[in-house]
Amino acid sequence: MAADLSHQHAPISTSFQGKSSDGDFHLSDEQVAFFHEHGYLSGVKILEDEQVDILREELEAFFQSDHDGRELWYEYHTNESATPDTVLFHALGAWRVSPGFHDVLWSPAFIAAAEQLLDGKVRFWHDQLFCKPANHGGVVAWHQDYSYWTRTKPMAHLTCWIGLDDADRDNGCVQYVPGSHKWDLLPVTGLAGDMNAIREVLTDDQWEQFQHPVAAELKKGEATFHHPLTVHGSFANRTDRPRRATVINAFRDGVCSDSDDVLLHGIPPIAKGKKMEGKFFPLLSAESFDA
Repeated sequence: MAADLSHQHAPISTSFQGKSSDGDFHLSDEQVAFFHEHGYLSGVKILEDEQVDILREELEAFFQSDHDGRELWYEYHTNESATPDTVLFHALGAWRVSPGFHDVLWSPAFIAAAEQLLDGKVRFWHDQLFCKPANHGGVVAWHQDYSYWTRTKPMAHLTCWIGLDDADRDNGCVQYVPGSHKWDLLPVTGLAGDMNAIREVLTDDQWEQFQHPVAAELKKGEATFHHPLTVHGSFANRTDRPRRATVINAFRDGVCSDSDDVLLHGIPPIAKGKKMEGKFFPLLSAESFDA
């Protein structure tokens, strides 16, 4: 049985530490302002090529449903696509299973950006893997992340989507509706099904704004960050290239549970009103490399 790496609240290797020659990882004032105005920020370099290679190698083992550590996932779907002729691999909990996906949470470039965009220290919420194979990769329908996270408050969350391949319009990169983070919370209309289902819950003005999405095209190792209310989705991959990504979801230190129910499958509940912390929600700090 694989060791549960959630016991480790610091990197277990130096592979994702970054290099002294990288300099300051902080975002510019212009980048922060863009995020707050539009609800997303793309093209932020997080990983070097050799770090991407580590994650790709670990990811290959996850595609086999009987892999070591299978019992540690919060969710694990070899195919969450709504149609049998397309594939969307989607899983939560890789940080517990393998060292690379554990240590990437402490990437200094990620932490520096997250602290700026959330205006404070950050804690880990959960990770995700979204993988679309070549030729028949499925969609991720339009949605707001916080619609799945209402069991926490206040809404001080952040999503970081990191490409493990070059991602563009053709192979199904993330697309955003700029300014939609200023909308109210929308009802859930499905994650891996009908791309047009969201129309049912939009006003006419929102639908008009929805007609002008922006594609966040990235090189491997680059990331896009977005606000928990920003409407986003991604279309099918019909190219001969895979489109793999790892996602880090974080929240500002001080966010509390808003439910007495289980927050993630397989972990103990945190009582409503109590601070989100402990084994499964570690404080993320680049200083952990020196611990």
